[in-house]
Amino acid sequence: MIVDCHTHIDFSVNDVDVSEHLAAAETVDVCFVLGRGGGPSEEVNENLAEYVEKHKAKMVGFAVVDPPNDKVGLANVRPIQEKLGLEGAVLYCSASGFHPTHSRAMRFYESAAELGMPVFFHNWEAVSSREAILEYAQPYLLDEVARSFPELKMIVGGMGVPFMEQTFALVAKHANVYADLTVRPSSVWQVYNTVVAANERGVMAKLLFGSGFPLGRAQQCIETLLGFNKLLADTNLPTVPRDKIRTIVEGETLKVLGIGGKIAEAAAAQRIQDVEQIAADEIGEPELADS
Repeated sequence: MIVDCHTHIDFSVNDVDVSEHLAAAETVDVCFVLGRGGGPSEEVNENLAEYVEKHKAKMVGFAVVDPPNDKVGLANVRPIQEKLGLEGAVLYCSASGFHPTHSRAMRFYESAAELGMPVFFHNWEAVSSREAILEYAQPYLLDEVARSFPELKMIVGGMGVPFMEQTFALVAKHANVYADLTVRPSSVWQVYNTVVAANERGVMAKLLFGSGFPLGRAQQCIETLLGFNKLLADTNLPTVPRDKIRTIVEGETLKVLGIGGKIAEAAAAQRIQDVEQIAADEIGEPELADS
């Protein structure tokens, strides 16, 4: 199963963004839709929940949470799952200006861990946003979180760029910490070096495939990832076995993160519907008795 673990959609723009997101999602089996930061969390998450519910056989929603400003107790976080149907959470520490181990953030992780809610740390905008705090984007700051809540499933967005060495150390150290390999087709050399480094460190199984939509499209990203070895055919540069690269694209992302229940339910309902339709087709219309 191909899972795109990193997509966004801006509901404040227009229907074009929605249609493009749906078109991009056709390439994969499942995609995570991460709530965008910068606006009131409640409003963003309600819009996200409505969108994901319409496409629950294909999408998993990650609610945006801003711990310094949102209510983060268990009673307040539980409705994200039970009422809105969003299965994960995304935090923008650097852009929102809070340390990953802020006291209220730690309280949120406690709630998320109890609910089995994976947390996506989206901090790579720190390299391009003047207002973002670059210090708070460093993956090593998440080591305390992982040590405090070893059962919490965590995803380091964008490989923790520009601190990828810290990301490799973090995912190697903690069983429940993963990294989102958001592929940039325009940066093949960076993709190559990242995958080679992950292979050398033995952490290929900890990388999750992502497109970063709208910055990238899943189809092109997959082609880039599976095809860069061909670019090295006439060189002495190290390559990575194609089957290992495929484990990133076709990994058991939903299983390792413990989510995707709605997708499984939708798939089961579709199978029942298909069986009923086949049975109806085989029985056909009853023949009319001779008068």
